[in-house]
Amino acid sequence: MLAYFLNKLTYALLTLFGVVTVIFFLFNVLPGDPAQMMMGQNEDSEQLALVKKKYGFDKPMGTQYLYYLNDLSPLSFHSQNKDDYSFRSDGKYNAFLLFPIAGVDVVVKFPYLRESFTKQGKKVTQVLSETLPNTFVLALTAITIAIIIGLFLGIISALFKDRWLDKSIQVLSTLGMSVPSFFSAILFAWLFGFVLHRYTNLEMTGSLYELDDFGEAMHIRWKNLILPSIVLGIRPLAVVVQLMRNSLLEVFSQDYIRTARSKGLSEFQIIKNHALKNALNPVITAISGWFASMLAGAVFVEYIFGWNGIGKEIVNALNTLDLPVIMGSVLVIALVFVMINILVDLVYAWLDPKVKLQ
Repeated sequence: MLAYFLNKLTYALLTLFGVVTVIFFLFNVLPGDPAQMMMGQNEDSEQLALVKKKYGFDKPMGTQYLYYLNDLSPLSFHSQNKDDYSFRSDGKYNAFLLFPIAGVDVVVKFPYLRESFTKQGKKVTQVLSETLPNTFVLALTAITIAIIIGLFLGIISALFKDRWLDKSIQVLSTLGMSVPSFFSAILFAWLFGFVLHRYTNLEMTGSLYELDDFGEAMHIRWKNLILPSIVLGIRPLAVVVQLMRNSLLEVFSQDYIRTARSKGLSEFQIIKNHALKNALNPVITAISGWFASMLAGAVFVEYIFGWNGIGKEIVNALNTLDLPVIMGSVLVIALVFVMINILVDLVYAWLDPKVKLQ
């Protein structure tokens, strides 16, 4: 078990290192000066030089890359020279000093994703902490809808194979997989938020937290979650239906299922006690991938419905070339993918004893 976790941890760190390297050089070869982006219309040659020195933009690309790795690493090295970019400051890093050595402080800290270019020095971690929970709630609700309805329809489709009910479910699931999310979002927002508003009481746009009518306090608006979660859950729901049907039909052909039927067990008992658990492996693979993708791929849905999540924040950051927010968002999404993959391996081992952790 320990060897398994160490192996997975090694692969996770290598993956994240590769992501960090790619996004750093990808976004730093873009035309434009980051210092000028930060200052906007208030550009001044003297202030521009100070900003470049403060954020290390005046250093060679290789040095900037090492600074970025140092910012992200929990164990990092910080200069004792106040004029250096890597000077340790509690307001910047919240670092805990381990020991000084040769003019350098070795510290332990939380990964530093730097500051937003467009939000007046607001830390990227603060930006993500305000948006990621909203995306997580949206993704969790959407995948829950997809799992519950998808498993139910998949089982029904397998039990009524080649009958009109099975064919109807197959047509609907194929349609669900074919329609792009942004089109579904526009259609649902227009139909249920505008045309049928008097009956549904749903809005075309809205987020989880909104200001009250007096603009004094934030309140939860659960009804704003309904439309985006349904739209976001349509495609994974269709995938779950197809996978559950095909996997269950394959399990039904196994000898132990025929033995269970010969003993007089009902179809419900056979599915519940024998077939369902063995048919879930491909479904879990799809669900895990979709859930991770929702944290990254809810961009269009969040933007169309005005949902203040990480997807909408990425779109806004791309429009304003807010590179630290974009890079930080991509890193967090990559981390989520890695963590979910490890969790899925553990679930595999629980569902199928034949799957060995090594």
